[in-house]
Amino acid sequence: MRVEARGLTFEVRTGGPGAGEAVLLLHGFPQHGGEWDDVTPPLHAAGLRTYAPDQRGYSPGARPVEASAYRVPELVADVVALLDALGVEAVHVVGHDWGAVVAWALAAWHPQRVRTLTAVSVPHPAAFGYALANDPRQKVRSAYMALFRQSGKAEKVLLAFRAAALRKLLAGVGDASRVARYADPMREPGALTGALNWYRAMSSRDLAAVGPVTVPTTFVWSDRDAAIGRTAAEDCVRHVTGEYRFVELPGVTHWIPDQAPAPLVEAILARVRGHCGS
Repeated sequence: MRVEARGLTFEVRTGGPGAGEAVLLLHGFPQHGGEWDDVTPPLHAAGLRTYAPDQRGYSPGARPVEASAYRVPELVADVVALLDALGVEAVHVVGHDWGAVVAWALAAWHPQRVRTLTAVSVPHPAAFGYALANDPRQKVRSAYMALFRQSGKAEKVLLAFRAAALRKLLAGVGDASRVARYADPMREPGALTGALNWYRAMSSRDLAAVGPVTVPTTFVWSDRDAAIGRTAAEDCVRHVTGEYRFVELPGVTHWIPDQAPAPLVEAILARVRGHCGS
């Protein structure tokens, strides 16, 4: 379905019983709401209603040109406006990769809209910042961001030779058809730039503004994540004052929703049911 919010048009995948508690699923780079397709069926079977938007830069009707339009406050404001448009007062939030960053900020800035938080792969921004400042290995892991922030050059590198570099980046999601499912939309005019603008608008000021999270929270991390190391993952607990669980998935890469949907669903349902039973 298409949802109008803040003068933009967002593509939103919906499913599950209409009366079920709402779960908002926020995708990461360079994917789209379809990354949750292996996660949603068991959530629906559990009686939950899901909403998986293609976020700013990914929905063709929500693709501003200026990089500054992709700052974290703008991304969070989109989510709040989407919830308003959908008539959802409070929601269980699940975010992966960049979607996790938005989810952390949403929970910190608008806790009244967030029943529970399940962040996947990317920890609280303060934990990531701590690791970047204190763990040399995290600096190496994050070196790719320097390229992504270079307008024009990043697009050229990632899209050359039928997006060979982008496809290589996505190799962990599964077979060639699954890689193509995410890579092909990024080859459309303006799509990759919209996605990369999240990196170009990223600022230490915006990330530092994400304070402690008070809502019940689960952080799901995998020990073969090439982007996020253990220092950042284990520091996350210091930035959650609500009830907190850390779930580590051994032998799984960064692409948890695609590669390990079953244990992720288990973690989400444990968090949601813990809230419902409290």
